[in-house]
Amino acid sequence: MSRSRYWKLTADEVEQLTHNPDKILNWEIKGIRKPEEEAKFIGVFTYRNGTPLDYELKKGIVYYHNNIDRKEIPEITKFLEKRYGGEKIEKGERIFLDGSKEIYTGKDIAELARALDEKFDTTSVVSIELEDVTQEQLKEWGYPDSKLLPIPGK
Repeated sequence: MSRSRYWKLTADEVEQLTHNPDKILNWEIKGIRKPEEEAKFIGVFTYRNGTPLDYELKKGIVYYHNNIDRKEIPEITKFLEKRYGGEKIEKGERIFLDGSKEIYTGKDIAELARALDEKFDTTSVVSIELEDVTQEQLKEWGYPDSKLLPIPGK
């Protein structure tokens, strides 16, 4: 049993996954705007064990942004707060929704990716990292071998 990371998953692929939500270590939705050369994107993620903020771990949804007009940030925050709650804490390019509802099912993550794409004119790719799972379980849950990204180290 080990950690496995899958990347460049589409919302359709994620929606079909039938994993045990307790096995998800973290996930990220990266919503990219065209043209890609401008590097405009919004990233939404959750770490099951909390996301570091200075020397403290914060539980809940977090998002970051790159080359997004500052006027759009409150709209993104409101969109996520309405769905998941939490207390807004801003740190640089990251906005934490401390204590917000966390999601881990394929259906919920896919639904959020689609909603972000529709609302903010992005194209989402999803990464998911799982821990303490076997290759047989991953195959049974619908994870595509072609999107497995090796994790360096042990």
